[in-house]
Amino acid sequence: MDRLAAMRAFVHVIEAGSFVRGAEKLGASTSSTSRLIADLEAHLGARLLNRTTRKLSLTETGQAYYERCVQLLADIEEAEAAAGAAAAVPAGRLRLTCPYNLLAQPIAPALAEFSRRYPQVSFDVTVADRVIDLVDEGFDLAVRIGAPGGEQLVARRLGTTRLLACASPAYLAQCGAPRVPADLGQHRVLTYAYVSSPFQWRLVDATGGPHDVRVGGPLHANSGELLVAAAVAGMGIVFEPDFVVGPWLARGELQRVLPDYAGPTLDVWAVYPSRRHLSAKVRAFVTYLSELFAADPLRPPSQQRAAG
Repeated sequence: MDRLAAMRAFVHVIEAGSFVRGAEKLGASTSSTSRLIADLEAHLGARLLNRTTRKLSLTETGQAYYERCVQLLADIEEAEAAAGAAAAVPAGRLRLTCPYNLLAQPIAPALAEFSRRYPQVSFDVTVADRVIDLVDEGFDLAVRIGAPGGEQLVARRLGTTRLLACASPAYLAQCGAPRVPADLGQHRVLTYAYVSSPFQWRLVDATGGPHDVRVGGPLHANSGELLVAAAVAGMGIVFEPDFVVGPWLARGELQRVLPDYAGPTLDVWAVYPSRRHLSAKVRAFVTYLSELFAADPLRPPSQQRAAG
């Protein structure tokens, strides 16, 4: 069995929604396509598809295998495209989306430097904290924090960020600093909407023990920058990524609270649709972001010291 051909057949059938349409996309017969997937299931020793006369659906194993196949096939296509178009010059408009709290650092400086390197590339950037459907809305690339996204997407991990609890000197002078995570329940806490549990924070002590705390306060918002600005103004305690609060910490306009307790670490991803023949502009920009974050993950050294 040609496993690569079987994987391609499996992915095409799932994306087309039927064996007939999947086979048409492959330029193969329905019977040969069905046989490839049957051989693949036999090789794996697991059922990937639930078949009825009306529709196909993925089993739990099939869903996990499908996601890995999409990633693997996209990697192969990208490698082939890169080898076949090594001399291609990145050019044209690149449609990018990113969340607000990534905009100032590191995205804006990255756009400026990349434009100097590749002046034939222009950017159309949509800043939004919601998860945009890249395929339906016609985006080339997204930079995301946390979960990279769903099916039919390729994700490249760029780096990590840690959430830090911070407050202004004025707030701490007025209300005091929490000494242990449980004290947060008695403080004014500013909560962020686009997380799974906005009113529950988790911090970890030096022994690795988790501390889950219910929090709440006078401001709940879907903008991390708004929450940080409110914290600087003395409104309460904020829990935001290190590269967001780093400049304020460096200037002394925010101070860390509970510095002996670590906040969650989140991955930062470059995400793009798994299309054939990835364009030179997207490939070059993803490579540039990977190099940038590998050399200087998310923030300059001065901010790393301030956040530490």
